[in-house]
Amino acid sequence: MEIKIFDTYNDVSIEAANIFISTIKNIKFPVVGLATGSTPEGLYKILSDSYKKGIVSFKNVKSFNLDEYIGLSKNHPQSYRSFMNENLFKNIDISLENTFFPDVYDENLSSCCHNYSSLLKANKRDIQILGLGVNGHIAFNEPGTSFDSLTHVVNLTEETIISNSRFFESLEETPTKAITMGIHEILDSSLIILLVSSKNKSAALKKILDQQICIDCPATALLSHPNFIILCDKEAYPY
Repeated sequence: MEIKIFDTYNDVSIEAANIFISTIKNIKFPVVGLATGSTPEGLYKILSDSYKKGIVSFKNVKSFNLDEYIGLSKNHPQSYRSFMNENLFKNIDISLENTFFPDVYDENLSSCCHNYSSLLKANKRDIQILGLGVNGHIAFNEPGTSFDSLTHVVNLTEETIISNSRFFESLEETPTKAITMGIHEILDSSLIILLVSSKNKSAALKKILDQQICIDCPATALLSHPNFIILCDKEAYPY
């Protein structure tokens, strides 16, 4: 594990973009793992600007997102497909045919999970971007999730639903289920970057920095990865 602490969220985003760009530039056909939520928005803005400046191309990139809500339409503005289209994909030269999400619109969710697992197994990520949940979740792997888990349907915890409700008009409209990449699949990446910002993430970050691997804090599974970097701002740093 390596940790880098920065003064501001923008500094975190800049460093994440530098690592991301240098990684994919050295690979002919890069495979990347992407996260949603407010934390990676700064990273995606810098990646978009870097493409427009001719610094990087995403033409040969394949992307795999961590998760997707169950119960939203494909075009719902808060679906993760819509989030990625708005914050990154529409601004760069990636082919949408090379952008992958769990197919939550398949009536057979078990088949959806199996198919996504198969895709992930065949496409090891060269770099995986992660955010950190206030309860220590990564993707939608809530506390208590096995570290051997593969893509699966998850019932979101009340804490996660309340946290996500800020993106919806009401708590009642906030999805309660999702399909998420499993912890075992997240770990099957060559490089993992965990982005952490804001004071409300400091308790979860402390559990990682204390280096006590515990199923009650899914993010501590990352401690077993040989190439794991934490980028955090001073507000999130717990010491």
